[in-house]
Amino acid sequence: MSAAGACPRLDGLPGRELAGGLRIAEAHTRASRMKGLAKLDDMPETTGLHIPRCRSVHTFTMRFPLDLIWLDKAGQVVRVDPNVPPRRVKNCLRARSVIETRGGTADRFLAAGLTDPH
Repeated sequence: MSAAGACPRLDGLPGRELAGGLRIAEAHTRASRMKGLAKLDDMPETTGLHIPRCRSVHTFTMRFPLDLIWLDKAGQVVRVDPNVPPRRVKNCLRARSVIETRGGTADRFLAAGLTDPH
């Protein structure tokens, strides 16, 4: 899969479209939350994964860096952790959810007016 290509794991999840051809997949089920982005070889630059009710993530089984966009209960961005490498743990106590994007792409999602609609 190329960075700009499709990702069946994420494409199969419900989601929402953002400006600029960006998409946020929603990990609402236990199975989709548990699987997340683990063991993917890559992920599209145009897709992010929203994990609600989440203040902490790990990148133990990741094969590429992630940008983590932390959102508060109002859906406002409270912090961005750029290019988090594999085998790390990150948390944000002010957050109520997180959006995981491919490392180096958070700015595109922020420019598209990213917020949590829930």
